[in-house]
Amino acid sequence: MADRPASLRRTILVWLVLATAAIGALALVDTRIEALRTAREVSDRVLIGSAMAIAEGVSVDAEGRLAISIPFSALDMLSSTAQDQVFYRVDGPAGTLTGYQDLSPIPVPTDEDTALADASYKTLPIRTATLQRELTTGEGTLPFTVTVAETTRAREALATSILTRSALRIAGLIAGAALVAWTVATYALRPLDRLSRAIAAREPHDLTPIRAEAPDELRPVLDALNGFLSRLAKAMTALQNFASNANHQIRTPLTVARTQIAMSSRDTQRPEALTKADAALIRIERVLQQVLLLARVEATGTRPQLQTVDVAALARNVTADLLPQAMRRHQDLGYDGPDQLLAWSEEVLLEELLRNLVGNALNHSPERTVVTVHVGPGPCLRVEDTGPALPDATLETLKGRLTPDRAAEEARLGTHGLGLHIVAEIARALQAEMALDRGADGIGLAVTVRLPAMAG
Repeated sequence: MADRPASLRRTILVWLVLATAAIGALALVDTRIEALRTAREVSDRVLIGSAMAIAEGVSVDAEGRLAISIPFSALDMLSSTAQDQVFYRVDGPAGTLTGYQDLSPIPVPTDEDTALADASYKTLPIRTATLQRELTTGEGTLPFTVTVAETTRAREALATSILTRSALRIAGLIAGAALVAWTVATYALRPLDRLSRAIAAREPHDLTPIRAEAPDELRPVLDALNGFLSRLAKAMTALQNFASNANHQIRTPLTVARTQIAMSSRDTQRPEALTKADAALIRIERVLQQVLLLARVEATGTRPQLQTVDVAALARNVTADLLPQAMRRHQDLGYDGPDQLLAWSEEVLLEELLRNLVGNALNHSPERTVVTVHVGPGPCLRVEDTGPALPDATLETLKGRLTPDRAAEEARLGTHGLGLHIVAEIARALQAEMALDRGADGIGLAVTVRLPAMAG
């Protein structure tokens, strides 16, 4: 089974979302890099500021040595919601003045006074800043370094926060783009929807060109469809003309032939052969009439105009017309039903349907078979015979011939007669339901046709 074609709306939406998501992913990568850089720069400024604040607390005492007083604000500025740990160390010419002695300072280049580097302290990842300063005394200068370090949780939290907000904005952008794409695609495809509804609302026999507004992209499809409808209309007209011409050109010689046979039978010495020839011509004329009727029903595709029909009267008339044929075949044909029963149908086609059903029952049943035309509530028609019981395989084959595809194939191949196929086609045209089963007591065949109920 072929895969169902993808929806245009869905295709546009999927590709737009994928493209936006790909751009968003690249944007997130760039945002993460920028977020980490920004978080590092901000944290580094604070870290250097803390080192400078500590350096401001270094002084020279009365003995000419370095003295230090750590201001509270120097470490307080490093506090954060991430609860980072802060380490510091102050070194003078004689060694460590205060702080964590195992905290390693960062080597400061000769042309710089500050150095920054990532390091590790007691298995913790830290960012370290070392500030180099000197104090002047009467005896010279005293150099010292201030080293401040903090763990990196705060800057990672800041980078994550920036990245999260960017991801939310990009997700909102994707959702907005999807909504806009769906809305635009729906609006853009409205002409196609209108065209589809216009085609679906057409009657089967309406082959006139489609007049509908269409965008430039859809115009070639509409022109091609109208061209196909034009060619199809010409083909249907030719088929109908052929059926009409065939009806006249073939039936007229058959009628003349039958007339000549009837006249010749009075003088010929072989009346039996002429009688058989006349019967053969009658059968040919009947088959031709059925073929033309089938062509008209299938080719036009039109539904007949239903009206009130007295099904009981119609069934009695058909039964009376076919009674001589039943008597010649030594069969019993009768009617069973009310004097009047109204139904919603079309008289000519319904009569042809019933004639085919009764004719099939008479032609395919042996002598002394009872064929009954029942008319009952529903309303429904039922033609039942008391012929031999049908094998299951044969019954299933006959039931299968009621379906359009299989019946049409058998009709083209000529594997069976056209009567049951024509009955099924007429039943569909009359909006009737048709069923086939065994007759009473499991013998013979019964065909039931349920007609539409009367309106109101």
